[in-house]
Amino acid sequence: MLVQAIAFVPTRKFFCQTSRLRYILLALMSKHQESLANEKIPRLLLKQSMPAAIGLLVMSLYNIVDTIFIGHFVGTLAIAGLAIAFPIQMITMAISQSFGIGAASIISRALGSKNFKKAELVLGNFFSLVLIGGVLTTVVGLVFLQPILLLFGSTETILPYASEYMSVIFLGSVFIYFAAGSNNIIRSEGAAKFSMMVMIASAGLNIILDPIFIFWLDMGIKGAAIATVISQAVSAVVAFGFFFTGRSVIHFHFRNLLLKFKILKEILAIGSASLGRHVAGSFTTVLINHSLGIYGGDIAIASFGVLNRMMMVILMPMFGLVQGLQPVLGYNYGAKAYDRAKEVVYLAMKIATVIAVIASCILFVFATPLSSVFSSDPELISLSAHVARIIVIAFPLIGFQVVSAGYYQALGKALPAFFLSLLRQVFLLIPLIIILPLFFELDGLFYSFPIADFLAAIITFFMIKKDLKVLG
Repeated sequence: MLVQAIAFVPTRKFFCQTSRLRYILLALMSKHQESLANEKIPRLLLKQSMPAAIGLLVMSLYNIVDTIFIGHFVGTLAIAGLAIAFPIQMITMAISQSFGIGAASIISRALGSKNFKKAELVLGNFFSLVLIGGVLTTVVGLVFLQPILLLFGSTETILPYASEYMSVIFLGSVFIYFAAGSNNIIRSEGAAKFSMMVMIASAGLNIILDPIFIFWLDMGIKGAAIATVISQAVSAVVAFGFFFTGRSVIHFHFRNLLLKFKILKEILAIGSASLGRHVAGSFTTVLINHSLGIYGGDIAIASFGVLNRMMMVILMPMFGLVQGLQPVLGYNYGAKAYDRAKEVVYLAMKIATVIAVIASCILFVFATPLSSVFSSDPELISLSAHVARIIVIAFPLIGFQVVSAGYYQALGKALPAFFLSLLRQVFLLIPLIIILPLFFELDGLFYSFPIADFLAAIITFFMIKKDLKVLG
């Protein structure tokens, strides 16, 4: 089959004047496409999602290591500073991920239909979006640093820590944008293992640099930010090299940097679901931070910061599963192999649910020892464990919701994907966060989460059940 692919590729007019190396790379790509089209779904999903899940899980470790070092060597207020910075970082990541997810969805379907020219046009437009987004974030973030932090729930005592951290993070926005977004593109052409290695290398470097900058150089929370930016810069350079050193089948051309409205619109429409979900989550966190300050003070804000770190570890395997699902689903849907598309969706839902159930049980049973990893403050440990046990009550229902959102993104169905991204965070959680604390104070705020998860699961079930019938 590889010999046949090599014989076939040069017949395409688009590649007639390329080098022999490109023919070989396209032959390998054809082999990957054959795998997407014919390999057994369980093995294919595992092969595609495992590297992404491992990479994301390892990347989440650098946030955890940041918090551990800061909690033990700087203090509880510094953890609260990270909690304020967290939704801002998530918005930055959300924008870059929306560019990457939107572009990757289009590229996957373009490769499925053998439209290589469109895939490369999308790649160039992605680069332009990342550069523009990163520069704007740096400028706006540094100019309005303190007003932004106060808007996101910082108190006067937390503000110095949050300012010190985010001033460095904003300076490295371009690197963060490129590193976060480009991994989606790399995976869209089948290089899942390379994407995983990039993420692991970045996280590993961050973990190594954290004690150097935070403890040995005595830079505190600013040192954690410097370690993060350096690791993201290395990740961005490696990912950039992937497209410029002949490893990628879809190549970069300067002419494709010119933004095309049709491509731009499609990228942003598809990516809007991811953007909406993360931005909604970030602004929900802002509302939570303000409520925590009112009902629980700085210690409550810090406890929620600890919980966010623990929840990241739970969610990353599911996000990795969805990232592995999307190229498989997108390719087979583009190739009109609807039976395979439906099979991979159902399998992903089952796996995500199992992950959610196991993770919920672990967090519920071991909430106290897990919280103590981040701090030696007894009050912070006790409150963090209490919060964790409440929030995971309905967490087993989240798995299939994450896969459902990924399903709509992979098929380019922007509107339902966007609706699902806002359903839990905006339409359900925000009203509950406003209303329940009026009657139950701090616990009312935390019980808003399982109630919102339960209601969102019901609505998502009826949506996805109806749409999956379209696949036969």
